[in-house]
Amino acid sequence: MSVACPVCAAVDLAIEARGVEVLLGDRQVLRGVDLIVPRGEVVALIGPNGAGKTTLLRSLIGLVPRTAGRIRLLGEDDLDRALPRIGYVPQRLVVERNFILSAREFLAIRLRRTRGWFWQSHKSIDACFGEELERLGVSSLLDLPLAALSGGQLQRVLIAFSLLGRPELLLLDEPTNGVDQPGEKTFYELIGEVHRRHRLTVVLVSHDLSMVYRQATWVYALNGVVCCQGPVDEVMNTDSLKLAYGTHVSPYHHQHVH
Repeated sequence: MSVACPVCAAVDLAIEARGVEVLLGDRQVLRGVDLIVPRGEVVALIGPNGAGKTTLLRSLIGLVPRTAGRIRLLGEDDLDRALPRIGYVPQRLVVERNFILSAREFLAIRLRRTRGWFWQSHKSIDACFGEELERLGVSSLLDLPLAALSGGQLQRVLIAFSLLGRPELLLLDEPTNGVDQPGEKTFYELIGEVHRRHRLTVVLVSHDLSMVYRQATWVYALNGVVCCQGPVDEVMNTDSLKLAYGTHVSPYHHQHVH
């Protein structure tokens, strides 16, 4: 099933990807994928493991080479011109235990005026960060070594790192990876708040279908190809999900609890 996006013809698109194909080794991971994302939307990529969700996200920003297709980001055909306006949070960042940078020093690398952090006081660096770190719950982590952070803490720092660049487009690859289950809801609410406050376009990969129902405005179900797409209410049903997952998946139905 595929529902025509009502704004696909609009000029103001954050992402316009047509016919994207990716070959990894001898495996065709993506086969003619189209991804159209209007500015200001929260678009979720769902599908089973190995469906190509992460590959698609990484191919958008040139981390995975594509064998066919065309990608236009934020109105730019030139990726180098678009990249400074894009934030990317990977599924996992492996930090060696002997990595000595603190969270503050890591974040300071993101801003031109604080890249010489070793010559600056903590107070002057923190002033450059502004209030965003407090909202993200990162201020209390600034003195900790990056290698000592929990999975959830590290994900918050990575989101802060992306937002310091004032991106127009934020790509999140399973942003709750490493976050304990009780903290997942809070984390996705944080992402929703970031989207509303900054008026960002957000594209995220998620296995949490309940989160997709709550936060996304449009859904692409992927399994090598786009199996179905459309508004959340139209895609999050048993028949549509079966196209993507190849088996029965229970859709999430939102209910208000009084």
